[in-house]
Amino acid sequence: MFDEADDIHPLFAGAPTSTEFKKLRKRIVRHTREAIEQYGMIEPGARWLVCLSGGKDSYTLLAVLHELKWRGLLPVDILACNLDQGQPGFPATVLPEFLEKMGVPHRIEYQDTYSIVVDKVPAGRTFCALCSRLRRGNLYRIAREEGCSAVVLGHHRDDILETFFMNLFHGGRLATMPPKLVNEEGDLFVYRPLAHVAEADCEKFATAMNYPIIPCDLCGSQDGLQRQQVKQILDGWERNSPGRRQVMFRALTNARPSHLLDPKLFDFAGLTRDAEAEFDEKSNEIPSLR
Repeated sequence: MFDEADDIHPLFAGAPTSTEFKKLRKRIVRHTREAIEQYGMIEPGARWLVCLSGGKDSYTLLAVLHELKWRGLLPVDILACNLDQGQPGFPATVLPEFLEKMGVPHRIEYQDTYSIVVDKVPAGRTFCALCSRLRRGNLYRIAREEGCSAVVLGHHRDDILETFFMNLFHGGRLATMPPKLVNEEGDLFVYRPLAHVAEADCEKFATAMNYPIIPCDLCGSQDGLQRQQVKQILDGWERNSPGRRQVMFRALTNARPSHLLDPKLFDFAGLTRDAEAEFDEKSNEIPSLR
């Protein structure tokens, strides 16, 4: 992975040579490759629309996917895409200049969804839900126009955990962002290759690479967001018990429908006992749970 300067993708040019950074980079690449393989994201010859917001997560996603492709481990075409949603003060030249410099094929699309969000969302309410729907609709359209089979997003492990707890606390359901899904129209995949990657690793990586980070001034500037509240809760748990996030994330990959309460997932009514089985009270053997 760490070859001479003429055998490296431009996105990694100037990468720190410290042992700590090399371990970080290797860990992110490994986790991304594991998710891609585990959830069956690779269709040889496919074309991916990789969504680039200008945040630390999407830069990490773009770099790691190009690293895998550069090494012959990701047999797909990659088209980076930024959707400029018309937020006031958005630095419209940053991403085009960066992508040109890196030699990354890309498409920059301008759609003023900001005005729609501001007009439709009542005062005091957060913009995230409507903003996300409008953005996703435009990205699907662009993917179709560009002949892409998948829209690839930069959501990481912590995004997935936070969404799970938001659904648990506020939605009354056990659900989160899946690493792979098909859109409602059934013609596009949505992939999240960073599903196993920690947010802290994305931040360390993008900062070390000195990528030109663009903050989200539309929704990130609003106080009291449910996601921010959940993040604070998770941060507190992590401080009190380091590694708690990873344990909780592992639980999402180890669901047991028979030990939950949803009759649509498990046939509780049809569950029968073995009438001939007898439990010897003198025996120390404990019956196994189903």
